[in-house]
Amino acid sequence: MELRQLRYFLKAKELMNFTEAAHSLHISQSTLSQQIKQLEDELHTPLFNRIGNRIVLTEAGALFADYASLSIKKANDGLALIQDLNALSTGTISVGVSYGLRNIFTQALVRFTTEFPQLKVRVIYGVSDHLIEMLDHFELDMILIFKDFIPTSQFKSEELFSTPMRMITAAKSALARKTAVTLREIADLPLVLATQGYNTSHFVGQMFKGLDPEFSIEVNDILTMLDLVKTGNWHTVHIETIISGNDVVAIPIKDKNVIRTATIISLKDAYEKNAMKKLRAMLKEVKI
Repeated sequence: MELRQLRYFLKAKELMNFTEAAHSLHISQSTLSQQIKQLEDELHTPLFNRIGNRIVLTEAGALFADYASLSIKKANDGLALIQDLNALSTGTISVGVSYGLRNIFTQALVRFTTEFPQLKVRVIYGVSDHLIEMLDHFELDMILIFKDFIPTSQFKSEELFSTPMRMITAAKSALARKTAVTLREIADLPLVLATQGYNTSHFVGQMFKGLDPEFSIEVNDILTMLDLVKTGNWHTVHIETIISGNDVVAIPIKDKNVIRTATIISLKDAYEKNAMKKLRAMLKEVKI
Protein backbone atom coordinates (compact mmCIF):
# COMPACT_ATOMS: atom_id res chain seq x y z
CA MET A 1 0.00 0.00 0.00
CA GLU A 2 1.47 3.31 -1.09
CA LEU A 3 0.61 6.87 -0.14
CA ARG A 4 0.02 7.78 -3.77
CA GLN A 5 -2.64 5.04 -4.01
CA LEU A 6 -4.38 6.53 -0.99
CA ARG A 7 -4.23 9.98 -2.56
CA TYR A 8 -5.67 8.67 -5.83
CA PHE A 9 -8.44 6.88 -3.95
CA LEU A 10 -9.36 9.97 -1.91
CA LYS A 11 -9.41 12.21 -5.00
CA ALA A 12 -11.68 9.74 -6.80
CA LYS A 13 -13.94 9.65 -3.74
CA GLU A 14 -14.02 13.45 -3.65
CA LEU A 15 -14.97 13.88 -7.33
CA MET A 16 -16.78 10.55 -7.83
CA ASN A 17 -15.34 10.37 -11.31
CA PHE A 18 -12.12 8.66 -12.41
CA THR A 19 -11.63 10.94 -15.41
CA GLU A 20 -11.97 14.15 -13.41
CA ALA A 21 -9.82 12.74 -10.59
CA ALA A 22 -7.05 11.79 -13.03
CA HIS A 23 -7.19 15.24 -14.63
CA SER A 24 -6.98 16.92 -11.20
CA LEU A 25 -3.95 14.79 -10.29
CA HIS A 26 -2.28 15.39 -13.67
CA ILE A 27 -2.06 11.68 -14.45
CA SER A 28 -3.75 9.47 -17.02
CA GLN A 29 -7.06 7.81 -16.21
CA SER A 30 -5.54 4.40 -16.87
CA THR A 31 -2.83 5.07 -14.26
CA LEU A 32 -5.38 6.12 -11.67
CA SER A 33 -7.63 3.14 -12.41
CA GLN A 34 -4.70 0.74 -12.26
CA GLN A 35 -3.44 2.08 -8.91
CA ILE A 36 -6.88 1.96 -7.31
CA LYS A 37 -7.36 -1.59 -8.62
CA GLN A 38 -4.02 -2.61 -7.05
CA LEU A 39 -5.16 -1.06 -3.76
CA GLU A 40 -8.42 -3.01 -3.89
CA ASP A 41 -6.54 -6.22 -4.67
CA GLU A 42 -4.30 -5.67 -1.65
CA LEU A 43 -7.34 -5.03 0.57
CA HIS A 44 -9.18 -7.99 -0.99
CA THR A 45 -12.32 -5.89 -1.38
CA PRO A 46 -13.70 -3.35 -3.87
CA LEU A 47 -13.74 0.28 -2.77
CA PHE A 48 -15.98 1.48 -5.61
CA ASN A 49 -18.90 0.02 -7.49
CA ARG A 50 -18.38 0.77 -11.19
CA ILE A 51 -21.69 1.43 -12.91
CA GLY A 52 -21.07 2.41 -16.49
CA ASN A 53 -19.18 5.68 -16.38
CA ARG A 54 -20.21 6.29 -12.80
CA ILE A 55 -18.54 5.18 -9.57
CA VAL A 56 -20.11 4.77 -6.15
CA LEU A 57 -18.34 4.05 -2.89
CA THR A 58 -18.90 0.63 -1.42
CA GLU A 59 -19.47 0.26 2.31
CA ALA A 60 -15.84 -0.81 2.64
CA GLY A 61 -14.76 2.22 0.61
CA ALA A 62 -16.68 4.60 2.85
CA LEU A 63 -15.15 3.08 5.99
CA PHE A 64 -11.65 2.93 4.52
CA ALA A 65 -11.76 6.59 3.44
CA ASP A 66 -11.45 7.84 7.04
CA TYR A 67 -8.32 5.74 7.62
CA ALA A 68 -6.86 6.76 4.28
CA SER A 69 -7.36 10.43 5.17
CA LEU A 70 -5.74 9.88 8.57
CA SER A 71 -2.78 8.11 6.97
CA ILE A 72 -2.22 10.99 4.57
CA LYS A 73 -2.45 13.48 7.44
CA LYS A 74 0.03 11.52 9.56
CA ALA A 75 2.45 11.33 6.64
CA ASN A 76 2.15 15.07 6.07
CA ASP A 77 2.62 15.70 9.79
CA GLY A 78 5.75 13.55 9.72
CA LEU A 79 7.10 15.47 6.76
CA ALA A 80 6.41 18.76 8.51
CA LEU A 81 8.14 17.48 11.65
CA ILE A 82 11.27 16.54 9.73
CA GLN A 83 11.25 19.92 8.01
CA ASP A 84 10.93 21.59 11.43
CA LEU A 85 13.80 19.49 12.79
CA ASN A 86 15.99 20.50 9.89
CA ALA A 87 14.94 24.11 10.39
CA LEU A 88 15.74 23.86 14.14
CA SER A 89 12.18 24.77 15.14
CA THR A 90 11.45 21.67 17.21
CA GLY A 91 13.05 18.58 18.69
CA THR A 92 15.12 17.30 21.61
CA ILE A 93 18.85 16.67 21.87
CA SER A 94 20.58 14.63 24.57
CA VAL A 95 24.13 15.44 25.62
CA GLY A 96 26.41 13.77 28.15
CA VAL A 97 29.03 15.90 29.88
CA SER A 98 31.97 15.00 32.10
CA TYR A 99 31.79 16.77 35.48
CA GLY A 100 35.07 18.57 34.87
CA LEU A 101 33.74 20.21 31.71
CA ARG A 102 30.54 21.53 33.28
CA ASN A 103 31.52 25.22 33.13
CA ILE A 104 32.69 24.96 29.53
CA PHE A 105 29.48 23.24 28.43
CA THR A 106 27.25 25.67 30.32
CA GLN A 107 28.62 28.59 28.32
CA ALA A 108 27.67 26.90 25.05
CA LEU A 109 24.33 25.71 26.47
CA VAL A 110 23.26 29.23 27.47
CA ARG A 111 24.05 30.55 24.00
CA PHE A 112 22.36 27.59 22.27
CA THR A 113 19.11 27.78 24.25
CA THR A 114 18.99 31.55 23.80
CA GLU A 115 19.32 31.22 20.05
CA PHE A 116 16.99 28.20 19.76
CA PRO A 117 14.50 28.47 22.67
CA GLN A 118 12.03 26.13 20.96
CA LEU A 119 14.44 23.18 21.20
CA LYS A 120 14.63 20.95 24.27
CA VAL A 121 18.02 19.96 25.66
CA ARG A 122 18.54 16.99 27.97
CA VAL A 123 21.89 17.09 29.78
CA ILE A 124 23.39 14.16 31.68
CA TYR A 125 26.47 14.72 33.84
CA GLY A 126 28.50 11.65 34.65
CA VAL A 127 31.81 9.84 34.54
CA SER A 128 33.31 9.14 31.13
CA ASP A 129 32.84 5.37 31.28
CA HIS A 130 29.11 5.68 31.96
CA LEU A 131 28.59 8.38 29.32
CA ILE A 132 30.37 6.29 26.69
CA GLU A 133 28.10 3.36 27.54
CA MET A 134 24.98 5.54 27.24
CA LEU A 135 26.17 6.87 23.88
CA ASP A 136 26.79 3.35 22.64
CA HIS A 137 23.19 2.44 23.59
CA PHE A 138 21.78 5.43 21.65
CA GLU A 139 20.68 7.15 24.86
CA LEU A 140 22.75 10.25 24.04
CA ASP A 141 23.40 12.15 20.82
CA MET A 142 26.94 13.08 21.80
CA ILE A 143 29.19 13.39 24.82
CA LEU A 144 31.79 15.91 25.98
CA ILE A 145 34.57 14.18 27.92
CA PHE A 146 38.31 14.21 28.43
CA LYS A 147 40.36 12.26 25.93
CA ASP A 148 41.52 9.53 28.30
CA PHE A 149 40.52 6.53 26.22
CA ILE A 150 41.11 5.19 22.73
CA PRO A 151 37.81 5.40 20.79
CA THR A 152 36.71 2.18 19.14
CA SER A 153 35.52 1.91 15.55
CA GLN A 154 31.88 2.81 16.26
CA PHE A 155 32.81 6.23 17.65
CA LYS A 156 34.11 9.37 16.04
CA SER A 157 35.97 11.93 18.11
CA GLU A 158 36.85 15.57 17.64
CA GLU A 159 39.32 17.34 19.91
CA LEU A 160 37.83 20.52 21.33
CA PHE A 161 40.73 22.05 23.25
CA SER A 162 43.71 21.11 25.39
CA THR A 163 44.33 22.64 28.79
CA PRO A 164 47.02 22.10 31.44
CA MET A 165 46.27 20.74 34.87
CA ARG A 166 46.78 23.26 37.67
CA MET A 167 47.22 23.11 41.39
CA ILE A 168 44.11 24.71 42.83
CA THR A 169 44.31 26.24 46.27
CA ALA A 170 42.41 28.71 48.44
CA ALA A 171 42.98 32.37 47.62
CA LYS A 172 43.76 32.94 51.32
CA SER A 173 46.42 30.21 51.33
CA ALA A 174 50.09 31.18 51.54
CA LEU A 175 50.62 29.02 48.46
CA ALA A 176 48.34 31.28 46.41
CA ARG A 177 51.23 33.69 45.89
CA LYS A 178 53.41 31.10 44.17
CA THR A 179 53.90 31.53 40.43
CA ALA A 180 54.44 27.81 39.81
CA VAL A 181 54.80 24.49 41.64
CA THR A 182 56.17 21.05 40.88
CA LEU A 183 54.37 17.75 41.24
CA ARG A 184 56.84 16.80 43.95
CA GLU A 185 55.84 19.88 45.95
CA ILE A 186 52.16 19.10 45.45
CA ALA A 187 52.67 15.49 46.55
CA ASP A 188 53.75 16.70 49.99
CA LEU A 189 50.55 18.71 50.53
CA PRO A 190 47.22 17.53 51.98
CA LEU A 191 45.12 16.88 48.88
CA VAL A 192 41.50 16.30 47.97
CA LEU A 193 40.79 14.48 44.72
CA ALA A 194 37.61 14.49 42.66
CA THR A 195 37.39 10.86 41.58
CA GLN A 196 35.07 10.74 38.59
CA GLY A 197 35.59 7.22 37.34
CA TYR A 198 38.57 5.20 36.21
CA ASN A 199 39.77 7.65 33.54
CA THR A 200 40.33 10.58 35.91
CA SER A 201 41.91 8.44 38.62
CA HIS A 202 44.19 6.81 36.05
CA PHE A 203 45.25 10.19 34.61
CA VAL A 204 46.09 11.60 38.05
CA GLY A 205 47.92 8.38 38.94
CA GLN A 206 50.06 8.72 35.82
CA MET A 207 50.78 12.37 36.66
CA PHE A 208 52.17 11.44 40.06
CA LYS A 209 53.95 8.30 38.87
CA GLY A 210 56.97 7.68 41.09
CA LEU A 211 55.63 9.99 43.80
CA ASP A 212 53.44 9.30 46.82
CA PRO A 213 50.81 12.07 46.99
CA GLU A 214 48.70 12.42 50.11
CA PHE A 215 45.10 12.27 48.88
CA SER A 216 43.48 12.41 52.29
CA ILE A 217 39.99 12.92 50.84
CA GLU A 218 38.42 11.56 47.68
CA VAL A 219 34.97 12.74 46.58
CA ASN A 220 32.99 12.15 43.40
CA ASP A 221 31.74 15.73 43.22
CA ILE A 222 33.74 18.72 41.98
CA LEU A 223 31.71 21.33 43.87
CA THR A 224 32.34 19.52 47.17
CA MET A 225 36.02 19.27 46.29
CA LEU A 226 36.18 23.02 45.67
CA ASP A 227 34.34 23.75 48.93
CA LEU A 228 37.02 21.77 50.77
CA VAL A 229 39.80 23.59 48.93
CA LYS A 230 38.26 26.95 49.87
CA THR A 231 38.84 26.17 53.56
CA GLY A 232 42.59 26.34 52.96
CA ASN A 233 43.10 22.94 54.60
CA TRP A 234 43.39 21.02 51.32
CA HIS A 235 44.57 21.54 47.78
CA THR A 236 43.80 19.75 44.53
CA VAL A 237 44.86 19.32 40.92
CA HIS A 238 42.41 19.89 38.10
CA ILE A 239 41.88 21.99 34.99
CA GLU A 240 41.48 25.71 35.60
CA THR A 241 38.08 25.94 33.91
CA ILE A 242 36.31 24.36 36.90
CA ILE A 243 36.96 27.56 38.87
CA SER A 244 34.27 30.21 39.27
CA GLY A 245 34.59 33.08 41.70
CA ASN A 246 37.59 34.47 43.58
CA ASP A 247 37.79 32.05 46.51
CA VAL A 248 40.34 29.77 44.84
CA VAL A 249 43.25 30.28 42.46
CA ALA A 250 45.00 28.07 39.91
CA ILE A 251 48.79 27.77 39.97
CA PRO A 252 50.75 26.43 36.96
CA ILE A 253 52.53 23.10 37.34
CA LYS A 254 56.08 23.05 35.99
CA ASP A 255 56.20 19.39 35.05
CA LYS A 256 55.41 17.96 31.62
CA ASN A 257 52.58 15.58 30.71
CA VAL A 258 49.92 17.42 32.69
CA ILE A 259 47.76 18.33 29.68
CA ARG A 260 44.16 17.18 29.36
CA THR A 261 42.23 17.30 26.10
CA ALA A 262 38.48 17.84 25.92
CA THR A 263 36.85 15.78 23.19
CA ILE A 264 33.44 15.57 21.54
CA ILE A 265 32.46 11.94 20.97
CA SER A 266 29.55 10.73 18.84
CA LEU A 267 28.53 7.56 17.03
CA LYS A 268 30.24 7.31 13.66
CA ASP A 269 27.33 5.94 11.63
CA ALA A 270 24.48 7.76 13.40
CA TYR A 271 22.59 10.61 11.74
CA GLU A 272 23.61 13.92 13.28
CA LYS A 273 20.75 16.34 13.77
CA ASN A 274 21.18 19.92 12.64
CA ALA A 275 20.72 20.96 16.26
CA MET A 276 23.74 18.87 17.26
CA LYS A 277 25.82 20.46 14.51
CA LYS A 278 24.91 23.90 15.84
CA LEU A 279 25.76 22.95 19.43
CA ARG A 280 29.03 21.37 18.33
CA ALA A 281 29.98 24.60 16.53
CA MET A 282 29.14 26.67 19.62
CA LEU A 283 31.28 24.43 21.83
CA LYS A 284 34.22 25.11 19.52
CA GLU A 285 33.72 28.84 20.00
CA VAL A 286 33.75 28.81 23.81
CA LYS A 287 36.57 30.94 25.18
CA ILE A 288 38.86 28.92 27.43
